[in-house]
Amino acid sequence: MKRLDYISWDEYFMGVALLSGKRSKDPGTQVGACIVDEDKKIVGVGYNGFPQGCGDDDFPWDREGEFLETKYPYVCHAELNAILNSIKNLKGCTLYVALFPCNECAKAIIQSGIREIVFLSEKYKGTSTDIASKKLLDSAGVVYRKLEPTKDSIILNFNEK
Repeated sequence: MKRLDYISWDEYFMGVALLSGKRSKDPGTQVGACIVDEDKKIVGVGYNGFPQGCGDDDFPWDREGEFLETKYPYVCHAELNAILNSIKNLKGCTLYVALFPCNECAKAIIQSGIREIVFLSEKYKGTSTDIASKKLLDSAGVVYRKLEPTKDSIILNFNEK
């Protein structure tokens, strides 16, 4: 008889997104993203961080202060990195991401041809960037849904054989 406690496709791909977020060096927010095609193949992953070639110690990680002294003008979000790291055309793909995309990421998602977003958190629900993002996504016909996982956690054990 087969195992019955396996994770769903949605939980699997969200797990990949969450694991990708563990690569982020951002001390405040670690977000990961995973893009999957219609055949359930991963075609892109990313996490929030500075662009390639920009040193992690050369730019600020601060969240508050003068704009140019914060991380915001410099950090690439996980969604954009996953799109830029993709290995094929993204038309019709699904994006799994821990945090609902901001309006800037929504533009890149729409332009890339991604048709569905699966997310875990709406931390910024009701903010201007959230409202703008949803307005853009709705207008372009990109569907989005919150994942309701069946498990609270999945433990990875590097000693497991």
